[in-house]
Amino acid sequence: MCRVFALCGHKLAIVTEQQPYRTLEHFKGFELRYYPQYVLVSVTTKGPFNAAANRAFYPLVSFIGGQNRSAEKIAMTAPVLHKPINDETHTISFVMPETMDAKHIPVPTDAQVSTQIIEAHYAAASKFRGLANEEHFKSFGDQLRADVKLAGLKMASDVYYARFDPPWKPGFLRRNEALVDIVTYEEKKDNK
Repeated sequence: MCRVFALCGHKLAIVTEQQPYRTLEHFKGFELRYYPQYVLVSVTTKGPFNAAANRAFYPLVSFIGGQNRSAEKIAMTAPVLHKPINDETHTISFVMPETMDAKHIPVPTDAQVSTQIIEAHYAAASKFRGLANEEHFKSFGDQLRADVKLAGLKMASDVYYARFDPPWKPGFLRRNEALVDIVTYEEKKDNK
């Protein structure tokens, strides 16, 4: 299990593993990142934005809790990704731990759960705080689209969202992101 421990005051706290990426450049309103290959475990559900996310969460938690063919427990990571397909269909995904080889991801026993290897790619990301409701996310997603277009970058996907915090964390403290994959990017080389 991939857990990091941190000393917070006089208590030892468990810190959730975060998906790795490298920040390449800062633009007005977003940062451009490089994501190495990773594996998603996903559930696609129907329903409004929040209801679909809630419905998908239980099968995903069950999968990492050991309800898979190997009965293997997997550490929770952050973020949880939310990709709207249309107004009534959403794909919710957990990112598998970085140390977990794609060939060794347990086979899901629940037909709703699927696994997918995501190849290395570039993405634009805009960070924001607050409750994870559709209107809030949509406004940041719309702004990200506009900022990416203004920067002259070409989008390779529609906007999707990342949630980093558990539901019991106060809304104003929750960290979220709007993301969009970018077609190509010429990385600047440091000649020093």
